[in-house]
Amino acid sequence: MNRDMANHGTVARQSRVTVPSPGCLAAIMVPILAVLIVAVVLMTMHYRQERANERNKAEALDRTAALARSYERDVVAAPNGFPGQEAVRGIAERHDGRLLPYARSEDSLTTTVRFFGEYEDTSMFGVSHSRAYRCYSVVLRKGADGVPQARTAPLEKCDVI
Repeated sequence: MNRDMANHGTVARQSRVTVPSPGCLAAIMVPILAVLIVAVVLMTMHYRQERANERNKAEALDRTAALARSYERDVVAAPNGFPGQEAVRGIAERHDGRLLPYARSEDSLTTTVRFFGEYEDTSMFGVSHSRAYRCYSVVLRKGADGVPQARTAPLEKCDVI
């Protein structure tokens, strides 16, 4: 009787450990490494693009602040005290702004203007031109000497009409 069959009538199997050849291992690992490298490169590019886009948008919002200050100076410099709504609308448009509410009384003028700054928004598919918007409240009040004094403040929310 066969020695292997003595163990319960079955043939015992021998387990053999095989080691893949170096060529086979390389054939498996090279595509995996290539995919990992491509993924890391794409993630890095995306991260850098996002940071650049955030910087570009922040610079555009800084430009809106400069436009608001320039708008304020022009409104204060308008002849005959507080300018009318159409004059203020024209001043806002010269500064890439849009006049939203306008409220004028005997001793004050309150306006809200929406300004925009353009910037480049980059993605993996190309460059697009975007606009960053910010609204500012500009309040002019007559001082003790009768000269208008202005106070400009950015608004958190801007209700566009």
